[in-house]
Amino acid sequence: MENPLSKTRKIIHVDMDAFFASVAQLDNPDLRGKPIAVGSDGRRGVISAASYEARKFGVKSAMPGSLAKKMCPELIFVNSDFARYKEISNQVRAVFYEYTDLVEPLSLDEAYLDVTVNKKGLTSASKMARLIRQEIFLKTGLNASAGIAPNKFVAKIASDVNKPNGQKTITPDEVVPFLEKLAIGKFYGVGKVTTQKMYRLGIFTGADLKSKSIEFLEEHFKSSAEHYYNIVRGIHNSPVRPSRTRKSVGAEHTYLENLTSEIFILEKLKILSQEIEKRLVRNQVKGRTVTLKIKYSDFSQITRSKTLEGFVQNENKIFEIVKELLFQQELENSVRLLGISINNLDNEEIKTIKQYIQLKLDL
Repeated sequence: MENPLSKTRKIIHVDMDAFFASVAQLDNPDLRGKPIAVGSDGRRGVISAASYEARKFGVKSAMPGSLAKKMCPELIFVNSDFARYKEISNQVRAVFYEYTDLVEPLSLDEAYLDVTVNKKGLTSASKMARLIRQEIFLKTGLNASAGIAPNKFVAKIASDVNKPNGQKTITPDEVVPFLEKLAIGKFYGVGKVTTQKMYRLGIFTGADLKSKSIEFLEEHFKSSAEHYYNIVRGIHNSPVRPSRTRKSVGAEHTYLENLTSEIFILEKLKILSQEIEKRLVRNQVKGRTVTLKIKYSDFSQITRSKTLEGFVQNENKIFEIVKELLFQQELENSVRLLGISINNLDNEEIKTIKQYIQLKLDL
C-alpha cells in the first residue's frame, strides 16, 4: 500500500496569539503585561478573548464575565473593536500573499497557507513560517504562532504546541508517531462531548484510536468513523482553498433583559431583518431559505425555517417570513437571544472569502 504521506504538501497554519486581547494591549501600552479580557463582567457579559496573563487564572473565551472576574479579581475588561481587528487582519493577510496565493482564511486571526510551490522559491516551509511570523511582528507589532505539516489537520494541531510566539514542524515521517502520542482531546475537531465518549470506549490517545478497527468506529461514531480512522493515520487530503462560496448570511443578538412580550420580540426581529438586508446587499446575494433562531432564558434553543420559491433580500419580506415563523408555535419561555439567517443563496458562481460575522452582545 502506498504511503499516504509519500506525495506531501507543505502546509503552514498561522494563528495570531490571543488576537483580540493582543490588539487591545498593542493600542494601549498601559494594558501590556496585565490580565485583560475583551467583554464585560455585566450580568449577561461574555468573554470573547483573554490575554495570556488572564489565561493563567483560567479565564477563557465564551466564559461569563462575572465568573472570569471571580477567577481573576485583577481582570481588566475592554470593549471589542472589530474595525481595528479587520484592519490588522488585512495587514497580516498581505504578508501571507507575499509567499503564496493559496491562502485559506479561517477567521480574522488564522489561516492555512500551501507553500509547496511559493513566490519566494524557498524549499523550507519551517523557514518560511519563521519569516512570515517575523514580518507579521514588524508590520503589526503582534506575535503569531505556526504549525508546519504535510496536511491541514496536523498543521492546525501543531500551531498550538509552542504557543505563544512559537512554531512546530511535523515532518512526514513524524506525523503518525506525533498523532499516536497525542491526547485525544487535542485532536482538532474532537470536542468535549466526543472526547468523553472516547474515554468511555478506552480511547485516550491517538494510539488508542489507531488500534480500533473501522468496524468498531462505524459502530460507535457512524458517519464520522472514516474520518477518525484516516486522520490518526495521517491521511487528510483536504486542499487549501483560497476562496469559498458563502453559504449563508446571518445576524443574531443576545439581549441584556429577557424578552417576555411578543411585541418586544417583533421589534427586535425588525431590527435584525434590517441588518440582514444590509449584509445581503453588501455581499450582493439573495436567499431562498429564511431561518429563525430562538434561545430561551433556560438556554434551550429552537430553529424554524421556510424555503421560498424565489429569492429574497428585502427587509420587509424577511420580516414578514420571520413573523410567520415566530407565530407557528407559542413561546415556551422568556427569550434571551434572537437570530435570523438566510440560506440557499443565489451565489453558486460567486466566490468570496468567508467573512467573519460578529456575534452581537449587550455588554
